[in-house]
Amino acid sequence: MTVAEEWVWLARIKRTQGRKGEVFAEILTDFPEKFAERRRLWLLRGATPGEGGGAMARANAGAAPREVELVGHWLHKGGVVLHFAGVDSISGAEELAGMVVAIPRAERAALDEDGVYIGDLIGCTLVDVAGAEPVVVGEIEDVDRTAGPVALLVVKGRGTDEVLVPFAKSYLRKVDLDAKRVEMALPEGLAELND
Repeated sequence: MTVAEEWVWLARIKRTQGRKGEVFAEILTDFPEKFAERRRLWLLRGATPGEGGGAMARANAGAAPREVELVGHWLHKGGVVLHFAGVDSISGAEELAGMVVAIPRAERAALDEDGVYIGDLIGCTLVDVAGAEPVVVGEIEDVDRTAGPVALLVVKGRGTDEVLVPFAKSYLRKVDLDAKRVEMALPEGLAELND
């Protein structure tokens, strides 16, 4: 695998956890339960967002991905504690802080027919198709999954305004990832809330 291949971010290591080499990581995947099925992961240092936004990445040319074996994990306080083979001390775990836990894009979990990866939405143009003419709302910069039962698309609107749009199935009309376009029929006035 070359450093130029695309990766899907699963977690970002924040700090050590415990005395035996465990680390606490922020969860960046929609499928944290898949840690139970994965043993082979990669650590990326100096990873930067690539095509597909925050959940997709390319490893920087100077930082080769490091393959690791996951020997244990558990969900903890909104994150995940990970323990990798060969990392058995606090000092060993400290060296992993800031690294991204990733898998190759080809190994992503399968989705339902109408499913979409949240990371694939980032960088897409959101278009409101509720009116007679389509209206570009802006570019999707992030997805907030912590706001409630429905994820919020964080859209850079006109100027510096940020528009929060519920990613509700009832609004969604079409997702064209090849064209980087998401079409939604938004309630009247939603896109103009920050004007």
